[in-house]
Amino acid sequence: MQKVRCEWGLQGVEALRDRCAVLVIVDVLSFSTAVDVAVHRHAKIYPFPYGDEDAARDEAARVGARLAASRRAGGQLSLSPASLLKLNPGERLLLPSPNGSRLSLAGGHATVLAGCLRNASAVAAKARALANGHDIAVIPAGERWPDGSLRPAIEDLIGAGAVIEALGLAASAEAQVACEAFRCAKPHLPALIGDCMSGRELSDRGHERDVEIALELDVSHCAPVLKNGAYEDAA
Repeated sequence: MQKVRCEWGLQGVEALRDRCAVLVIVDVLSFSTAVDVAVHRHAKIYPFPYGDEDAARDEAARVGARLAASRRAGGQLSLSPASLLKLNPGERLLLPSPNGSRLSLAGGHATVLAGCLRNASAVAAKARALANGHDIAVIPAGERWPDGSLRPAIEDLIGAGAVIEALGLAASAEAQVACEAFRCAKPHLPALIGDCMSGRELSDRGHERDVEIALELDVSHCAPVLKNGAYEDAA
């Protein structure tokens, strides 16, 4: 029987990529939300691990893409979903990120989708179609503590739960808990995600609009799928 599974972060991807036909990476603040906004505008997003600027520039040149700036730069295309509202159709953007990009590129032979609150139902529908009866994994990306260890992030647990609820499949215990977290949080999303650690960090840095965009539930019909190294719309 087809089943949806759920595990955290890179270790979760590594544990499930050979057991599941489809992986849905959920990084609500902000990688998956940024990907959805860009793909909605008919752009292509190339995920790239964060940290090596020279390697990122080389890769952007290789694939013919613009390199996203640091979010701190302001006024430029970056991991900020609000900045990507300016993208032109057909544009290619290399988007380094510390979590969502790294997980996206670790999917092995599984088909990888980027899910968030904005596109939960669209991604769930496409995941079921692509899985063709095989298991699906939904991966809350989480954040990182200063020592590099995983910091579970409630916005990603809630976002994963939104996708899991929309899938409507038999669920592992971990997936059931994520689904119930979403159901409990749904009436209180602005308060909970606005006040979670990631939400406060963004707001304190002047990125309140990014949090607002991430909170929009099922407003997008896009299903970003990773194909030939880039996310594009598969819906």
